[in-house]
Amino acid sequence: MKIKYIVSTILFALIALKGNAQTASQNKADKDYTQYAYIDAIGTYERVAEKGYKDETMFQRLGNAYYFNGELIKAAKWYNALFEMNAEQEPEYYYRYAQTLKAMGDYAKADKILEAFNKKIATDKRGILFENNKNYLEQIKANSGRFEIANAGINSKQTDYGSAYYNNQIVFASARDTGGISRKTFKWTNKAFTNLYLAELKADGTLGEPERFQKKINSKFNESTPVFTKDGKTMYFTRNNYLKGKRGRDDQKITLLKLYKADFIKDKWTNVTELPFNSNQYSTAHPAISNDEKKLYFASDMPGTLGQSDLYSVTINDDKTFGKPENLGPAINTEGRETFPFIAADNQLYFASDGRPGLGGLDVFVSTIKNDDTFTAVQNVGAPINSKQDDFAFIINSDTSNGFFSSNREGGIGNDDIYKITETRKLLCEQKLKATIVDLETNKILDNAKVTLLDEQFKVIDEVVTQADGSFTFNVECTKKYYVRATKEDYETKEIPVTIIGEAGETSVVVALEKRIKPIGVGTDLAKTLNIPIIYFDLDKSFIRKDAAFELEKILVVMKQYPKMKIDVRSHTDSRQTAEYNIALSNRRAKATVQWLTKNGIASNRLTGKGYGESQLINNCADGVSCTEAEHQLNRRSEFIIISIE
Repeated sequence: MKIKYIVSTILFALIALKGNAQTASQNKADKDYTQYAYIDAIGTYERVAEKGYKDETMFQRLGNAYYFNGELIKAAKWYNALFEMNAEQEPEYYYRYAQTLKAMGDYAKADKILEAFNKKIATDKRGILFENNKNYLEQIKANSGRFEIANAGINSKQTDYGSAYYNNQIVFASARDTGGISRKTFKWTNKAFTNLYLAELKADGTLGEPERFQKKINSKFNESTPVFTKDGKTMYFTRNNYLKGKRGRDDQKITLLKLYKADFIKDKWTNVTELPFNSNQYSTAHPAISNDEKKLYFASDMPGTLGQSDLYSVTINDDKTFGKPENLGPAINTEGRETFPFIAADNQLYFASDGRPGLGGLDVFVSTIKNDDTFTAVQNVGAPINSKQDDFAFIINSDTSNGFFSSNREGGIGNDDIYKITETRKLLCEQKLKATIVDLETNKILDNAKVTLLDEQFKVIDEVVTQADGSFTFNVECTKKYYVRATKEDYETKEIPVTIIGEAGETSVVVALEKRIKPIGVGTDLAKTLNIPIIYFDLDKSFIRKDAAFELEKILVVMKQYPKMKIDVRSHTDSRQTAEYNIALSNRRAKATVQWLTKNGIASNRLTGKGYGESQLINNCADGVSCTEAEHQLNRRSEFIIISIE
């Protein structure tokens, strides 16, 4: 197990796995396992397994021991044996098994295991993300090929990872042997603890010979993942719980990880202090600083963590004190491991995760931090940054497009290696915006309509003319808001807003255009054609209201435009009062409407009118039914039916 995993897997090692020890060897292995001496446990368990002994708990622990050490292919062997022995396992084993299958390149089987995982625990975000992104390999492929990578040239046969920029140097963690007489080892891995080293970053992008970082910072335990303020006077870094010669432990006697701060004074790093939100009972690790240096980001499994480790942020106050850590929430975190945050100059948050659809192990993901501290959709940065193994600790200089990341992929020199990178093109999440133009009334597809795409500031981006199928397609960017404007002769122009979701794919919309000149004929209700509100009369009244007179002007204009048109005015009431009363009231209303039109120039022989009382209600507000005043008003209306047009 490497320090990169400790913060996110310590809880796994505490899972109670029941089983009776069959041999003294297995007893010893069990003890090693519970004390996180995974390498020793592996050796003992495998010797027992080689003798043909099969035990479910042993297979679980063998798989876990390799899994926690990042040796996913070896873990797959034992998880496979576990599932062959008993396919009914706790949900987490399904997820781990799928991850190890991905490390072997067997994505088809991994997907089947993930489907089973999702059925086991439908509320787990990891399963939901998989279920909603079945084409994740295609999306990753679309994001791939944007980087050139090469060995950084500073790697040893041990572990090297987690680089950070510091002036014209790179500072990183390494477990390389410095030639001391005694050499402490980390029983989780049986390898040396990591210390910080630095290497000159030359003008041509190559790195100089690594040297040990200052002794005041390095201890006899693990140090890793530093980050430095822009003035070079403050650093934050990860170390095991050890300060001023004192080693701290949790309730299980385990030394976890903490974040520390140091000041650069008179050419020396000094004043090493632990951050106030640390605890002996949980880990904090892998710091990153926001561009305005007002926030510190980090990974932790502190109480409130959504998964095995989450990303958090904490405010750095003007007086250098700290606020209360805040979980970045489900937009970033999953039930898996989110770790190794890095904030680029363009405010992009890069981080490693095994909780999202990826190529295997930890993958590098990216999301932009918006001005309101929310996040854009998370994207997998693709290959060659990501591989079937663990890929993490991504950093980049946005000005030069050069950077570094760490990986334990095949072909490396040590357990983890640092790779230098050059970004050749930016990651751009794109979608196809497809829409169809139709007639509002008939829903008939409209061809030869001009469609304009505008951005959020109404700047024209593109224009097209629809073909026979009435459709058009624009290339758009994820998460952005656009406007689609459609125009066609004899139709009203219409403009609709469209917000693109934060993942690759296609967004479809329908734009329905309304005819500027509407066809009319015998049987047409002019009130509906002219969009005249149906309310004309107050309760128990038959006089024309001012607002009704304004609407009747529309009827007047049409009848003057068609001098031979004849209409039948049909008046209706609500259900209140008796049926006889309502017939009489509606007749008076119809008569009042006809009189208004006659008074305003329409010959009386072109008009007829009749009252229908409450006999043709348009809702269920009949006698004895409780309705609102607004519902009753809908029934107090007049219709203008064309009975002749020539």
